[in-house]
This record gives sequence, structure tokens and C-alpha cells, in this order.
Amino acid sequence: MPSLDRKESASLYLQTIQALDDMLQALVMEDMDPNMPILQNFLEIILPWLILSEKVHEQTRALGTIAQMLRFICNFPELSHMMEFSMSGKLIGILGLFCMNANYEISTGASEALHYLFKILVLHRSMKQKTEAILKDLQKHFRGGWFANIQSLTMFFRKYLTPEERADVIMVSMEAMTNANRHDVCAASKMLKMILKYSMPEIGKVPEIIQYICHNMNSITETTAQGTIKKILYLLAQTYTDEVILTLFKMEDQSQRGVHKPWEILASFPKGYEVIMEFLLQKLAPHQKSKGQEPSHGMEISPLIATRAIHELLLEPSRRMEVQTFFSSLFMALLLRISFLVLEGDTDIQDQQHAAEWVDPVSSSMGALKTLMLSTGYGDYVSYVQKLGAWELLTSPERHYEGVTLLARTMVIKNCWHNRPIFSLIIRMLQEQDYTNHLTALVFMTELLRCPGVAAIADEAAVRILADWFHSEEPATVKLLLQVVGIFAKHRNMVRQLHILQPHLLHCCYSQDSAVVMEALAALRCLTEHLSWQHSSSFLTQLTFTLGPFFEEESEQLRLMAFETYRALLAKVKRTVLVFPLKHQVLNLIVLLVLHLEDVNISVAQICRPALCRTAAILGWSRLKVIFAEKDVWTILRALLRQEANKALWFLKQCTTLFKSPQAPIRQAAVRFAGQIIQTLDAEEAGDIEEVYAAASPPPAALPRLPANLMGPPAGPRPRAQPSSLASFQAPQRPPCCSPKVHAGRPRPHGQLPRHSDPLHPGSPGEAAGQHPYLLLL
Repeated sequence: MPSLDRKESASLYLQTIQALDDMLQALVMEDMDPNMPILQNFLEIILPWLILSEKVHEQTRALGTIAQMLRFICNFPELSHMMEFSMSGKLIGILGLFCMNANYEISTGASEALHYLFKILVLHRSMKQKTEAILKDLQKHFRGGWFANIQSLTMFFRKYLTPEERADVIMVSMEAMTNANRHDVCAASKMLKMILKYSMPEIGKVPEIIQYICHNMNSITETTAQGTIKKILYLLAQTYTDEVILTLFKMEDQSQRGVHKPWEILASFPKGYEVIMEFLLQKLAPHQKSKGQEPSHGMEISPLIATRAIHELLLEPSRRMEVQTFFSSLFMALLLRISFLVLEGDTDIQDQQHAAEWVDPVSSSMGALKTLMLSTGYGDYVSYVQKLGAWELLTSPERHYEGVTLLARTMVIKNCWHNRPIFSLIIRMLQEQDYTNHLTALVFMTELLRCPGVAAIADEAAVRILADWFHSEEPATVKLLLQVVGIFAKHRNMVRQLHILQPHLLHCCYSQDSAVVMEALAALRCLTEHLSWQHSSSFLTQLTFTLGPFFEEESEQLRLMAFETYRALLAKVKRTVLVFPLKHQVLNLIVLLVLHLEDVNISVAQICRPALCRTAAILGWSRLKVIFAEKDVWTILRALLRQEANKALWFLKQCTTLFKSPQAPIRQAAVRFAGQIIQTLDAEEAGDIEEVYAAASPPPAALPRLPANLMGPPAGPRPRAQPSSLASFQAPQRPPCCSPKVHAGRPRPHGQLPRHSDPLHPGSPGEAAGQHPYLLLL
């Protein structure tokens, strides 16, 4: 206790305090320089007297001691183990708060201590050429008001503290917000608002900050403080999205219960909601790096975590308008994510590291997709898709694309407003030729195009992007594009777009994949039915030549589709437009149409008769049209040869090409009609037979004489050609598909009896019965 003589007691007290300060300063020294870890130990002992004490004189003394020690340190140009001094941030936070204390002595002492701490940081962390200027500016605010101190604190927070020290300042301020003292809460809010007023610098210890916010959210009741805490979470989520989201899910998975409050806070900032959603969308794309952010501390969210975060944000009802904006991108990203998981499996190591065992990636993605549709007002769509069984199909590797088709069909049937934005998004995706999961995008887009509104926005640029995918080596991709061609044709107002795709369509007819050829012919048939001659005369003319080889296809389905397409094409032709080369090709197919009245496929035979009638109509053959409609093959052939005698050699050439037909009845009919034609030729025309036949096929060895009973009756009064001039005419080589080995496994065509000879196939049953298999046409 001080004596009655106040002056003496005061002097003794000051000398004692000074002696204690000198002792502390001496203890801090190591050799000739202060030891910073020792200083840190002393500060950790003194700070509780400042923070926990409720006595002003104890707080004042603690601040004075801290100020004296920091002032002493300022005198040394070199400090021992400065890198180990890790409490600069915590000390700045504490002193900054006490600068706003209502007690003048406390605020002045804190201001002085903060000044010397700033001076140490300038001396040891600033560039030497700028040190003097910074110190002069700092001296101007020495023992200034709280606002000046907070301004300096803000500058030092951004420029001189490490990320971990900045985190310490934030943590000290947030701890003060949980204090029962309203003045401390307001002071902490003011300080945080000042230091976070501008763009956030790099911050460390983000998971610790997030955990503290989540654990103490309910204990912060003051309105201003609540707003400040929300802003901190929002800013951290914008800048450190990976770490924030990973921390939230880690807390949720460990507690096995939802941590809903932080998601609600993140959703409460419209601009921040958009930024976070865009970031999460980038993470959903497999093997695609997110833009604009580099994960710190090796923490990066996986597609599964991104999906779960999207799901949590979609559950918050406050951002319905923003969800409408993101619907197309989110919808396709989640759908493609489901496809990736179902078809390829989740091989992401990050998913295995960061996900709880009970979280299923497919179920999580499916749940997010359903929640997206529900939150956008498409709840009836979800029910309709469930009714179709599409949700289950989407999870099946074997029938996944059926589920994708049904989902898209639902969008079309329900006339979804987002159909057109989704289509535009898919086109942008397909611009990347190596885009992952392009098949899912194409399946969905193909079904969307059935909607007239979607097809209407498929401009030439979009169609050219689709046309580039015809170069894909995947048959499934090409088949989808061929379906798109058929859909475009049905919309009837897409002539320019179809002109871009037509060359690719014709090229697909020569594919090595039979399924692609089948789809190409189906598209050609659809195209022919819906195109007008006025806008597509060139393409339709070219098509008549492309169809030629398919009329003799062994596949009955391919052959039928070819004839159906040709019949539809003839229906478009009028006599006024029948000019070369179309007229030439129409005439070139006359004999083929007649002989295919004997086709083993009844449907083909039924198509050929009306096709012949239409051919006669556009050629102006009124008498033949009547015969084509009613008579049998041989009556038609004799009438054709009689009326168009000047085309006998042309008809003969057509017959020789049919010698290669895989169908025995047609080969036999071709041979017989060739014999009839030869009987009508004069000597001059007979001399041209070799040229006719050479144009049709390279000749093999000479064949024996044609039996008289296979020649058929003479077709007209014209004199027979001399035998000597016909001796060199030979039958064609049979194609590989007609070799005895291949032919032996093929079912006997309709109309060919057992042991009936096949004139162009040696070894056929009839040969053993004494009928010669080869023919010499006389």
C-alpha cells in the first residue's frame, strides 16, 4: 500500500514499474537482439489480464506493459526468430478493439501499443526505400482517435499481415461478437466492416472461421453483428468456395444432421448465389478445370460435393428467380453428370475422400435434378416422368438413353418454356468436338427438336455444328443425326438447313455399318415425302442415282425402303420437269421395276406396280400405263419392247445388270427378257451387243448355248440376228454375295421349286436333273 506521503509512494511505484519493465526487456533479449518467441510467451501471459479482467487499472497496466515492450523492440534493426512470432494478427485484433473502449486511459494505451506494433511490422516487412515515408505517415496518427487507428489497422491488415494473421484478426473480432457486452459487439462489427470494406485479400484458416461461424451462429443476437457474420460467410464462400463447401459438408457428415443455417445465409445474397452456382457448375463437368479460382491448401471440391452443394442451395426458397436463370445450365450439367456416373462409374478419388459412406453419387445427382425441377415450378413434370418410368431407366446402364429420351419427351409434351434455352446450350456444348457425354446431349436434343418452337431456332450456324458431328466414328452418334434430318424434314420450313445436311445424308448410304445405312434410308424416305420439287430438285435427282444399288439389296428391309423412297420421289416429278439426267435414270429403272413385280418381298412387288404407273404417266405412255396397272410381268415386258423398240439395246443392258440379282426369280426373268430382246435385234444392233455387255460387266469364259425352252416366245416381227454375230456374248460374273457357298445358306426364294435350276449358279439342284446351268443368248 502507498504511504501517507503520496509523492514518495508515487515515485516508488513508478520506479518499481520501470524496474519491472526493464527486467522484462532484459529477459526478452538474446545476445544483442530481442528474441521474438520469448516476447510471444510474455504477451500470452499478459493478454488474459487485458481481456478477462473487469478492472480498469489492471487493463491499463497490461496495455502499458505491452506498449513498453513493443516500443523497446522498435529500437532494434534485427530481431531473432521473427518468423516464429505468430501472434501479430491476434494482437492487432485485440488492440484494435480496445482502441474503441469507452474508457479514455484504456483506448489511449491500446492506441499506443498498436502504434508500436505497426512500427515493428513496417520496419521488418516493408520495402526499405518506402519504410521512412510509411513511418512518417504513421507518426501523424499516433494517439489519434479510434477512427484513425482503425484506418491504419485496415491498411496493415491488407498489406503487412500474412493470410493466417488476417484470419486471427477476424477470429478475435468474431469472438468479441459473442460477448454479452453490447459495446464490445458493436466495436467488433465496426472493425470488421472497415477491414472487409474492399475486396477480400487472401485469408488463411478458412475452415476454422467457418466452423466458428456455424457453432456460434445462434449466440450472436445483435442485428448489426448478425449482418457482419453473414457478410464474412458470403465473402469467404465467394473467394474460397472449395474450402467453405467442404467444411460445411464435413460438419454435416460428422454430425449426421443438416447444417441448414449457413446454406440459408449463402442463398440470401443474390449476387453471391449466382457466383457460387457458376463455380459449382464448372465443377460438375467431368475433367474440366474451374475458371477464376485456384484452390488453396490442396482443397478442391469434387463433382459429388458440387452436386450436393447445388442440392442444398436449391432447397432454399429465397432464390427462385435466380434458379430460373440457371435452370438450363443446371439441368444439363446434372443430366450429363448422371450419364457419366451410370455409364462410366464414379472413379473420382476426391469423391471417395470427401464423401460419407452413405452418400450415393447417382442418387445425389438424381435428387438434385428433381429438386431443380420442383423449385422451378415443374413439379408435374417430375410426376409425369415417374409415371413413364424414366427415373428408373436413367439409372440403368443398359437402358439409360431410353430414360434420357423419355425425359426430353416430357419436356416436349409439356411444352416446357426452357426447351429453347436448353437446345441453345447443347449446341454450344457440341461446338467442342471432344465434348464428354456428347451422346447424351445428342439424344436429348434430338427429342427436343420435335418441338416446333425448338426447331425454329435451329439456324444455319447450329446445323453446321451438327453437320460436323457426321464425321464421328461412333455409329450411334451418326444414327441420331440422321434422325435429326428426318425431324427437320417434317417441320417443312427448314429447306436451307436441310441443304447443309443432305450431302452428309447421302454419304451415310455408303457406311460400313448396316444400322447406319438403314437409318440413312429411313431419313431419305422421310425427306422425299416432305420435300417439294421446287426447292429440292437437284437433291431428288441425285437421289435417284443413289438409290440404284439398294434395289438389289439382299436385306428385304433395306430393299423395301429403297423402293418406298423411289415411289415417293416419282410422286414429286411432273412431266414438265422430266429432263436429263433425271429422265435418263427413270428410263434406266424401267426394266428393274417390271422384274421386281416378281420380288420375293410382296411389299416390294406391291410398290413397283404404282411406281410403274407413275413412270408411264410422267413419260406420257398412256397405253402402257393401262398395261402396267393390270397385266402380268411378261405381258408388260412384251408391250414395253413393242412400243419402245428403239430402246431395245438399253433394255438389254438393264437386263444384264439384273443377272447379278440375289433373287433367282429376277435373274431368270432377266435372262428370258434378254433372250426376247436379242431375237428382235437386226444385224447392225446385234453387233453392238458386246459393247452393251462390256459396259455392264467384265466377261468371264464363254457359256454354252441357251436351251430353247428358256428363250420364251418371240416378242415381235423384227428379224433374228445371225448366230455368228452373237457367239461371243457371255453371261456376267456372279458377285461374291452369290457364290455357291454363300447361296447355300440362304433360304430358297419364293417361287423357286426344289431341284429347279438356277441358270447363273452352277451346282444348283436343277443341274443334276439334266438342265444345263449356263446360257448362251441366241
